[in-house]
Order: sequence, then C-alpha cells, then structure tokens
Amino acid sequence: MSVITISRGSYSKGKEIAEKLATNLGYDCVSRDILLEASEHFNISEVKLIRAIHDAPSVFDRFKNGKQMYVNFIRSELLEHIQRENLVYHGLAGHFFIQGIPNILKVRIIANIEDRIKEEMARENITAKEARYLLVKDDEERKKWGMHLYGIDTKDSSLYDIVLHIDNLSVNDAVDILIDTAKRPCFQLTDESRKIVNDYYLAAKAQVLLYESIPSAIVKCKDAVLYVNVETALSLEQSVIDKVHHFLKKMNGIKDIKVNIIPFDV
Repeated sequence: MSVITISRGSYSKGKEIAEKLATNLGYDCVSRDILLEASEHFNISEVKLIRAIHDAPSVFDRFKNGKQMYVNFIRSELLEHIQRENLVYHGLAGHFFIQGIPNILKVRIIANIEDRIKEEMARENITAKEARYLLVKDDEERKKWGMHLYGIDTKDSSLYDIVLHIDNLSVNDAVDILIDTAKRPCFQLTDESRKIVNDYYLAAKAQVLLYESIPSAIVKCKDAVLYVNVETALSLEQSVIDKVHHFLKKMNGIKDIKVNIIPFDV
C-alpha cells in the first residue's frame, strides 16, 4: 500500500508518466480531480481554486476570502484521497501538503527547457520566443507561490525522494524506475504513517470548518486530538471556545478538542 506524489513543470512529460505509472500499479490517479471536488464540495469557482494554487501572490490577494482559505480546501481534499492509499497524485502543491508524513514517495520530474519550448510551440501554435516567455513566467509564478506560502522553492531537490530528468530517460524508463522504487519497503505505508495521515487530514478538515468564522485559528492534530490555537481578546475567550466546539463537535474520528487562547490587546 503506497502513495506517490509527482511534482512537475509544464511540458515535462510528468502527466503522462503519472498516468502510466498509476495504470501499471493499478492505483488511482488524481490531479485536476482535486480541484473539481473542492470546487463542488465548497461551492467555489474552480477558476479561483486553480489561481489560488498556481498563480503568484498578487493574484491571491484579489480574492475576497483570501488565499489561505482556498489552499485549505485543496489540502483537505488531497489528504482525504491519500487516506484511501494506492494513489498517484500529480499536480500543484502536493509535496507541500504532505511534508512530515513518512513513507510517501515524493517525485520531481524535470525536462530540458528547449524540449519544453517545442511542446509549447506545437500546442499553442506560437513562436519560440513567445513559448519561452510563457514557460519562464509559469516557472517563476510557481516559485513565488512556494516561497510566499511556505518559504520553499519547488525546484529544491531536498523536497523529493527522487528527481528524474526526462532527457536520455524515456517515459517508459521513468515509469519502470518509479515502479521499482515505490515497491520498496521504505515507501509502504505503515500503521504509524497512517496515523499521521489521519491526523493531518483531521487538522485540515477542522481548519476548513473554522476558517470563515475564526480565520485566526491554527489547528494541529495528534492521535486524533485537535489542538486549536486562537488569537483573540481575553474578554472573548469563552465565546471563542464555545464557537470552536460548535463547529468541530460533529467531526467524525476525533477524540477530543483542546482550545488554547492567545490573548492580544484591543
């Protein structure tokens, strides 16, 4: 039982590799599905979700409810899929949301810029100069997104267990390498890693439930116990605690809710 996340640039063959890998392993393969599910479940425009997970910070700030709300939605949906196991996820931000979870295979697929330019030219029917501009812009936006939200560069190889350069390697070569890697014991989910996945999911779900009413709430989870930190005035302490319990008490799978009020002056 394993989970594989693939980070890829545009026109890097990452989508093709992910889909073929999932087929050969008999796993589910998801990417845009996450956006669609979040869009339908939370009644939010898919376009907004795509921008929130992809575009540069200046675009985030145009949204009425703020960038973090949309990122919370995506995290919650992805972690729900991961709980089902036997999954290949390819797309934006997957490696950010699973940091700290052991036994998940994290992959980065890269390709030569000249090959990517040719692909962009053929698909969009544009010149090499136009294609290069669009690809550089796209790469820069992805970098800004990672740095703005997490202080992490998506190109940082330390984020991944394996980085594959699609040059001499073909798509089939990459798939064969990843199949062999994914079957290794260190990338099989254990009871302990499943617990951590469950805690991450419960925290993400609780964060979504609280965000609109208590946006300052920060939720962590350990052994199915929710720990909620909220910055608020001491005069509002009890009402905030009551509100947190009101929104979270019907969540399935939690053992307890502990609220910590961080006071500030008004």
